[in-house]
Amino acid sequence: MTENNDVLQAKSSQSQQVDIGDAGYQKGLKRRHMHMIAIGGSIGTGLFLGASGRMELAGPSLAIVYIICGAFAFFVVRALGELVMYRPSSGAFVSYAREFMGEKGAYSVGWLYFLNWSTTVVADITAIALYVHFWSMFVSIPQWLLALTALLIVVVMNVISVKLFGEMEYWFAIIKVGAIVIFGIIGIFLIVTGTEISGHTPGLAMIADNGGFFPLGIAPMFVIALGVVFAYGGTEMVGVAAGESDNPRAVIPKAVNSIMWRIILFYAGSVVLFTLLMPWTAYSADESPFVTVMNAVGIPGAGDIMNLVVLTAAMSSLNAGLYATGRTLRSMAMAGTAPRFAKRMNKSGVPYGGILITSSVGVAGVILNAFVPEKAFEIVLNLAGIGIVGTWVSIMVCHWLFLRKAKRGEVERPSYKLPFAPVTNVVTLAFLAMVVMLMAMDASVGRITLGVFAIVVVAMVIGWYGVRKRINPDALSSVAGGSGNGTVDEESLEK
Repeated sequence: MTENNDVLQAKSSQSQQVDIGDAGYQKGLKRRHMHMIAIGGSIGTGLFLGASGRMELAGPSLAIVYIICGAFAFFVVRALGELVMYRPSSGAFVSYAREFMGEKGAYSVGWLYFLNWSTTVVADITAIALYVHFWSMFVSIPQWLLALTALLIVVVMNVISVKLFGEMEYWFAIIKVGAIVIFGIIGIFLIVTGTEISGHTPGLAMIADNGGFFPLGIAPMFVIALGVVFAYGGTEMVGVAAGESDNPRAVIPKAVNSIMWRIILFYAGSVVLFTLLMPWTAYSADESPFVTVMNAVGIPGAGDIMNLVVLTAAMSSLNAGLYATGRTLRSMAMAGTAPRFAKRMNKSGVPYGGILITSSVGVAGVILNAFVPEKAFEIVLNLAGIGIVGTWVSIMVCHWLFLRKAKRGEVERPSYKLPFAPVTNVVTLAFLAMVVMLMAMDASVGRITLGVFAIVVVAMVIGWYGVRKRINPDALSSVAGGSGNGTVDEESLEK
């Protein structure tokens, strides 16, 4: 009843904000696609590869960091979900920033999100190359060449149609979830039966005998917070995909609400299982912890199968990154704050211009893999983390401004709401500010990342003065009534 009331409310409204960037898309994503995009967005390279590097720094306490950061990730996506119920848009947070913060806000949010995903693309192709090198037959192939091959394959698949994207993410997510579930069953069986793994007997002793839950103290938990936030980058993907869903208001509540338990089960649960099966010191940043365990167990072919699964996860993340930036850049280009090339859309309703722009950054990642292959993943991870923080901040600020307009009676909140807002907004923003400040404590990578980000900010400021005179004042307008499903057509825009 709640969801039906939201739909009726949207249909009966006297006017509806329409973003010009939503025109031309095909509503090719079904309910099953949206649910799996929500699942797949919260399970990616950050878990399958990044967990090892994080465990090297914090040990079993990584599970606590996953839960804390996961709670704030849920608040962000829940706030985004409320905005989607109010007005679905392929421009997502860029479009909401345009409505509630003006074009300058949309410009800042859009380019921060581009920073997030373009650097994540580099991280993904790096991870793919590392995974492929797991098999001896590919060791002789340069890491940069494997990264380039992965990028080209996913670009071609992404530009064909949104329906193909949805199908790929659907099956990618099924493979990821299935693999984690099977791994969990095997891990629990090994613990219950007391089966030795590389001379170690699984159980609580693996944690107790190796420094406890906080082997390196509490401080590392704060240091790795940004890397964990990076792991959750992609949870907001469901908001972007809503603009191309055939019935977003019916599917968003269930998709968003399931994110929290998936975070606890998949992320925190996996880390606890890792540290119960083997000493936390057994894991290495250059190999997936899933592969490390399966190889140690000695099941024939298990390591190869799990490596194929984590390779699939990285391909999924790469696929999602190109999808998201293509839509984001088109929304900005239609408003005049991104290159005109990003407006281009093929007959299948795919904004290939933005996808190719993001791919060009991926090529820069290929170069990074050629010169510093051993550091490529870590270098881009923190920079992507800052982009994610910026995007999440914008979502919470837009939602807060939305609440203020609702309080003045200018808009009406849907029945699907962010709990305890605006207190939730304030607490989440404070947490994200703390994460950025903690980066300054990391002399090795954190301060370098902040320095690079400062350069990015200067470039964004210069860029704003370059585009502000060609901004389209009609990028967001009001039309009578509304379709109730977020559909925007050319006829509506002309009116």
